[in-house]
Formats: sequence, C-alpha cells, structure tokens
Amino acid sequence: MTNDSFSKARASLVRSLRSDIKDERVLNAFSRVPRQRFVRQDLAAHAYEDHPLPIGHGQTISQPRMVALMLQELALKGHERVLEVGTGSGYQAALLAELAAQIVSVELVPELAKRARRVLAELAYSNVEVYVAGEELGWPAGAPYDAIVVAAASPRIPQFLAGQLAPGGRLVIPVGTRDGQDLMLAELRPEGLTVMRKGACRFVPLLGRGAFAASVADANSS
Repeated sequence: MTNDSFSKARASLVRSLRSDIKDERVLNAFSRVPRQRFVRQDLAAHAYEDHPLPIGHGQTISQPRMVALMLQELALKGHERVLEVGTGSGYQAALLAELAAQIVSVELVPELAKRARRVLAELAYSNVEVYVAGEELGWPAGAPYDAIVVAAASPRIPQFLAGQLAPGGRLVIPVGTRDGQDLMLAELRPEGLTVMRKGACRFVPLLGRGAFAASVADANSS
C-alpha cells in the first residue's frame, strides 16, 4: 500500500470510530498516528481494520475501537503524566503521546519493549519512556500518575497499581477472568477509589504480583 492508501484507510477508520467516540482529541490522535508502523510488515495492509493483529510473543496490537474507548475514559487534557502498563507494539503509547505531556510505558517482554522504543523514536515521540517491567506492577519510581491505562486483564484492580495514582487520577483496566472481562474505570477521589463498569472486553492476562500468576501456557507463548 502507498502512503496515500494508508492515509485514506486511517481516515476511514476514524470516521467509523465516531459512532462510539465523542472525544475529538482522541479522534485527532488516531488521525495522526500511523498504525501501519506498529504492526508486522506482512500485516500492514490490515493496519486500519478494526480488529486485533498479532505482534509476536503471544501478544496482539489491540482493536482500535477498544483502544479509543479506553483513552476516552482517561479524559486527558494534555498536561498529564500517564503510565501505560503493557507497551506491546507501542501504538497506544504513541496515541497517549499525542494526548498527554509525558508517558511512562512498561512491557514484560524485552523484545517488544525494544521494538516499540525503536519505532517511537523513529516517529519522534520524545515524550515517551519505555521500560522493561520489573517484579512489581507499574513503574512506582515515576509515580504519582494522573492517569494509568492497563492493556492486559487482571482478576481485580491491583491495589499496588492504584497506589501509583495522583489525587483525582483515573485508572482504566480490564478486570475479570482469563476468558473475559469488563472494562473498569477507577478514580481516586478524596473519599477513596470509586469504580465504574464500562462494558465487556477481552485482553491477554496481566502477569505479576497482584494480578495473574504466570502459567506454563503464558511462559510458552512469550
């Protein structure tokens, strides 16, 4: 596909997202970020189809509509410091870089972190830092964060992760079983953490203390 073809496909995707996404800043970010740079070269022609695509190591680049819904729930204005848990391809990190001031992203698979770091640098996203995840969830060294978005499912909202929120901060995370989850929005208010359910979703499991324990299948897939 030519650059013009990719641009037309991206514009078509953004038009289709408007049925669910009302945040113009999110839609504008989708208009600017070249998703084809974050997928495998042999799948580039499918970059703007509204479904997940494999990126290796048992991981996927998420469905654009689900990414847009998660980013809309963060309600970013542009000044925020954001933590992304699960860098994956780096696509969501690029979108976040368009929407907020500073992004810290952590990835469990070193090869994916390296690849995402390279593509983000090639696209001149200088406000994104990508780290290989440690034993603890998130990146507490950079806390507190105005917003946290988690691109993997947890059996519950990890308290250690919620503890990295700044007052008034918002956390978006899929919560449920390994087979299906609900997207949850948690907000740190003066009276404590309030939680709202935002609809069904399905993500790969979040591995680590306070989330899912790694299984033999997880180890083999990475």
